[in-house]
Amino acid sequence: MTKKPNILFIMTDQLRGDSLGYAGHKDVKTPYLDTLASKGVNFSKAYSACPNCIAARAALLTGLAPEHNKRTGYQDNVRWDYERTMAGELRKAGYYTICVGKMHVYPVRSYQGFDNVILHDGYMHASRYEDVPYYENQFYCDDYFHWLKKELGADADSTDTGLDCNSWVARPWCYDEKYHPTNWVTDNCLDFLRRRDPDQPFFLMASYLKPHPPLDPPQYYLDRYIGKDLTKPYIGNWETKEHIEKDGRIFDSKTGPIDDELIHEMRAAYYALITHLDHQIGRLIMALIEHKLYDDTLIVLASDHGEELGDHYMFRKSRPYEGSCHIPMLFSNLEALGIEGLAGKKIDAVVELRDLLPTFLDAAGQRDDEHYDGVSLLDVMKDSSAEPREYLHGEHAYGPFSNQWIVTKKDKFIWLTETGEEQYFNLEDDPHELDNRIKDASCQARIDQMRSWLIKELEGRSEGFTDGKVLIKGRPYGPLTK
Repeated sequence: MTKKPNILFIMTDQLRGDSLGYAGHKDVKTPYLDTLASKGVNFSKAYSACPNCIAARAALLTGLAPEHNKRTGYQDNVRWDYERTMAGELRKAGYYTICVGKMHVYPVRSYQGFDNVILHDGYMHASRYEDVPYYENQFYCDDYFHWLKKELGADADSTDTGLDCNSWVARPWCYDEKYHPTNWVTDNCLDFLRRRDPDQPFFLMASYLKPHPPLDPPQYYLDRYIGKDLTKPYIGNWETKEHIEKDGRIFDSKTGPIDDELIHEMRAAYYALITHLDHQIGRLIMALIEHKLYDDTLIVLASDHGEELGDHYMFRKSRPYEGSCHIPMLFSNLEALGIEGLAGKKIDAVVELRDLLPTFLDAAGQRDDEHYDGVSLLDVMKDSSAEPREYLHGEHAYGPFSNQWIVTKKDKFIWLTETGEEQYFNLEDDPHELDNRIKDASCQARIDQMRSWLIKELEGRSEGFTDGKVLIKGRPYGPLTK
């Protein structure tokens, strides 16, 4: 590699690891991403260790585990004061760094090391409350909303569909497709490619909001799914509908619908958003080709977390189940790094968002094995027998649903910290977590081993989750540092 490669990082929001054509999904059509996968490496066991929008992005941009970046749950308006960030380190390596789309940091307009940010964080309640300072209000600081109102009038808003940013209710986008935020991100990425400095390598983070709700795909894409017989949600033998009646809401929904028609509409709209996203990514790839940049550009796809999508009667994320924490991670066009012969390869090593920063630095010729919890995945791609970790520890502060978990490429152990309930799933035989085998006598030795790993991870934590011998339930998470 005689010169530094360009890096196109396609970051999505709430995209399940299984909801892609190349991942084997029976319903979802993603022809452009499938093409990228055929020319690259698919990490099939990629996870988000703290699966929510803010915490996942902290891991992504710092290369640190949740207990070290101090984001062990979701909390708005906590300052991002990190010594090293993905964009900042790549700037030091000689890159022009730009993010188009979602950042979800605080302060809202913090650049976190980027040379430029063209911002759209999506519909955010925390940025719309009456007591939010004007300079932090979404209509003041979000570039997409400025543009939308300029194009369609002062009253135009992404909420004109009547959908909430965490709701499973679905309907078509109410304006022309060209005004959809997915198109807007692509449009601005194309504009950057046109205006870039041709003598400087770039790191372009195309940070799409979708398929995060509102579930508002353009009509064309919804029509592709709404009339089809779609795969039903996966319901484990360990779950009941009891908590839906207690906690189910449309605003800020934690649980999914139980009406079959609404379930179908939810899933159809989610899949439609993915196909729409795929086609817009296709526009981006074609632009690389037309600007004669494709051969010199590493292309990477990931998501901050997944989406339960009705599995186990759940909706959204933050929980330790596959729909929530299993994410896509795809590296394409590795030839830009001088790495040959990996087209169409699938690697089942357990990897996490924290691994992307050290991987990008390695690709840029600035390897750093000292400052990050993550590791460079180039080593794993060059030697698929290499294992970056024996297991991954995940967690999420979530009130009565607070959880700690250990996952390997074969199985998962879950501990619910409030109740002390434990779960064990053999992911090889049961990838959708239908059968909780925590009481299966044949699994007890393995469960004991995974529990001991969790105890080791939690030793010394201020919450007092363990005394070093057993797990202690009912211990509250401490507050995040402002």
